[in-house]
Amino acid sequence: MVNRVHHETSSAIQPAPGSADRGVVPIELVDSLRRERDHLQTLVDVTNAVLSTLQIDDLVEEVARAIYSFLGVDYIGLSILDAESGEVHSHSVLFSADGEAQKQVTHYPKGHPSARPGGLGKHVVIAHRNELVQLVGDYPQFAALAEQGCQSLCVLPLMSSSKSLGALVLAYRQSAPIFSDNLTLLRQIAARIALALDNALAYQEISRLKDRLANENLVLSEEISNYESFDEIIGQSPVMSMVLEQVRIVAETDSSVLILGETGTGKELIARAIHNLSPRKKHRLVTMNCAAIPAGLLESDLFGHEKGSFTGAAAQRMGRFEMANQGTLFLDEIGDIPLELQPKLLRVLQEREVERVGGQKVIPVDVRVIAATSCDLPQMIAEKRYRSDLFYRLNVFPIVVPPLRERPEDIPLLAQFFTQKIARRINRTIESISAESIDRLMHHPWPGNVRELQNVIERAVILSRGPVLTLPQTDLQYDASVPIPGPVAEARPAPVQRKAPQLDDSTESERERIIRVLRETNGIVAGPKGAAARLGIKRTTLLSRMQRMGISVKSFEELD
Repeated sequence: MVNRVHHETSSAIQPAPGSADRGVVPIELVDSLRRERDHLQTLVDVTNAVLSTLQIDDLVEEVARAIYSFLGVDYIGLSILDAESGEVHSHSVLFSADGEAQKQVTHYPKGHPSARPGGLGKHVVIAHRNELVQLVGDYPQFAALAEQGCQSLCVLPLMSSSKSLGALVLAYRQSAPIFSDNLTLLRQIAARIALALDNALAYQEISRLKDRLANENLVLSEEISNYESFDEIIGQSPVMSMVLEQVRIVAETDSSVLILGETGTGKELIARAIHNLSPRKKHRLVTMNCAAIPAGLLESDLFGHEKGSFTGAAAQRMGRFEMANQGTLFLDEIGDIPLELQPKLLRVLQEREVERVGGQKVIPVDVRVIAATSCDLPQMIAEKRYRSDLFYRLNVFPIVVPPLRERPEDIPLLAQFFTQKIARRINRTIESISAESIDRLMHHPWPGNVRELQNVIERAVILSRGPVLTLPQTDLQYDASVPIPGPVAEARPAPVQRKAPQLDDSTESERERIIRVLRETNGIVAGPKGAAARLGIKRTTLLSRMQRMGISVKSFEELD
C-alpha cells in the first residue's frame, strides 16, 4: 500500500549519557547539528530562489537546483492547476547522472487522468517500487518517471489560503527512505513554493490583463486613426440604397460577408454598419488591415503568440481573433494575405478555434468575420495566387460598394458633409459651395472615390477665404464636352449635363436666381435634386434667405 503521511515526524536530540562529564560532543549530536544546518541552508536557498523570480519556468529551475544540491533528487516537478480551465501544466526538471538538467513543460487537458485531483496531492504521498507502479496505473504522468528508472516518489500538496494550487513532485532513482527522512524539510519547502507560486500566478494574471489592455488600446488607437472622417453613410442614390438594403438583411444573420469595391469607396464603413445592426453590436468590432502588417508578423497578429515563440516575443500576446471573441472581426485587404497563411485562416474559419504561434493550446473563438478587398480574387485564383476554398468560405454574402462615379447624385451631399466637418475642425466658417464647384465635382471621374473627394474638399476649405467654398482652378481639370464614361452616364442622366446656376453671375440678382432655380425644381428645396444642392448651399441657408427675401415655397409647388 502507498504510505500516506498526515503528521509531522520529528525526533528530539538527546546527548549520550555522561558525555557532558567527559567534555566530548557525541557524534550523534554533531551529525544532528550538521543536518539541521544543512536543512536551514536548503531553506535559505529555496527562499532566495522563490523570491528572485516571478516567472514560473525560472522558479522551477531555481528550486530544482536548491533541492538537488542537498538531497540529490533526480526529478523535481511542479504540477500547476488552472482553476478556470481545469487544465494542469507540469513544469519539470530531470537531472542526469552528471548533474545536467533537462527541462520540460507538459499540458494535461481537463478530464485527463493526470489532471484528476488525486494526482495533484491532496495530502503527502510517498511511494516505492511496487507502490510507484500502482500510481503509474492511476496517473499516467508518473509513467515517464518509471521509464527513467525512478523507484521512489514523493508528492506534496501546494496550498494557499485553503486553495489547491497543485503539487510538488519529487522522484529518486533509488529505493531509499530519502523522502521519509526529510519530510519536515520537504513540507517547509512546499509551503514556500506555494507562497511563491501564488505570487507568480497573480503576477501572470496581472501581466496578462495588462497585455490585453495594451493590445486593446493599440487596436483602439488603430481603429481611431484608420476611421473614416465621416461617421455615417452619406448617399441617397439607387445603387447606394440597394447596398444599404443588403446591409440591413445580412446584419441580422451570422454569415460571413465579403465587401468588394475599389479603394476609397468606404468598405470599412459598410462593415461597421453591419456590425452595429447585428446582434453582436454589444461586443467589439476589431479591425485589421492585412496589407499594412509585414507578412512575417501577420500570423502572430491574427492568432497571437506565446512568450519566447520567436525573436522579440518577450510576452504572451492575444491575436485579433481572441480580441474579437463574441464580436466581429473585420479583415480589410483580405487579398493581400500570403498564400502560405491562407490555409491556417481557412482552418480557423471552419473550426472556430485558434492556436497561438509557439503554443499547443487550442482556444475556441466565436467570431463573425467580415472581409473586404479591392483585388480581383477570381483572377488571383486563376493565377494560383489565392485559394479558391478560402474565397468560397469568405464569399457567403458578397456586397459590392459602387464607385463614386456610379453615384454622382450623392456628390453634392458628400461635398456639403465634408465641407462642414472639415471647416469645424480647422475653425473656418463656410456656408455654401459655389455652383461651379459642384458642377466640376460631379463631372470628375473620381479614381480615388470618396477618399479622393474628401481630400479635395479639405484642400479647398484650407484655400477658401470667404463663406463660399470654391475649388482651385488647378483642381479637377476636365473637358465638359467629354461625356462621363460608362456607368456614370446611366446613373446620372440629364441633371449632370445641365449647367448649374452661377451664384456669382452679376447679371442676375440673388433673389431672381433663387426664384428661377425653385421653378426648375418645382419648389423642392432639399435632396440631391433640390434647389439647395443646385445652388451649392445648405438647405437651412436657402430657407433663411428665402424667408428674408419673402419667397414662399408653396408658390412653386404646382409649377410644371
